[in-house]
Amino acid sequence: MKTLKKHLTLLIAVLMVTAGTVSAQEETVINFDNATPGTFPEGWTNATGKWTVKQDGKNKVLAQTEKNSGGYFNIAVYDGVTLKDVEMSVDVRAISGREDQGGGLVWRYKDKNNYYIVRFNPLEDNYRFYKVENGRRIQLASAAHITLPEGKWFTVKVTVKGNKVTCYLNGKKYLEKTDDTFTKPGKVGFWTKADAVSDFDNLRFKGE
Repeated sequence: MKTLKKHLTLLIAVLMVTAGTVSAQEETVINFDNATPGTFPEGWTNATGKWTVKQDGKNKVLAQTEKNSGGYFNIAVYDGVTLKDVEMSVDVRAISGREDQGGGLVWRYKDKNNYYIVRFNPLEDNYRFYKVENGRRIQLASAAHITLPEGKWFTVKVTVKGNKVTCYLNGKKYLEKTDDTFTKPGKVGFWTKADAVSDFDNLRFKGE
């Protein structure tokens, strides 16, 4: 049953990309169990940084492995959907990073210089919602003093309806904010900053 589920998940993803689907009325789960370690998965775009499928025990994950610095943002986007209103989540594990750690989700992604993001940083113990507009990152909301077990998976989730954004971490709501910068549908994906080496798995989304 587990093997069948994995194949069905991959088939859904392939059909979405092939057919040019722009919405996902039912929840879709994207994982990397059928991808080849050491490669970049089909149906995705490596916008910045270095993203590689990695074997993780019996599981496979998408890892951001490049150690950049300063205000460099590492982004991988999924090409199968273009969404405006969305509910989505991803499992993230911080592996290393001296400047930054952790990571999160992007949505209404236009290009590498224009999108929304929510991320958790274990080094700073904070959870933040930003917009990146014309390459400039601007903080919109923040929650501080959040401590999670080191080296363990955590789940970043966001719900977006119109201009209202609600962000959750491990099932708990931390942030809620409205913003009207990006109003058109865009792609969704993953994000880390600078030298944050992190693993991502189980992207779940539904929306239109």
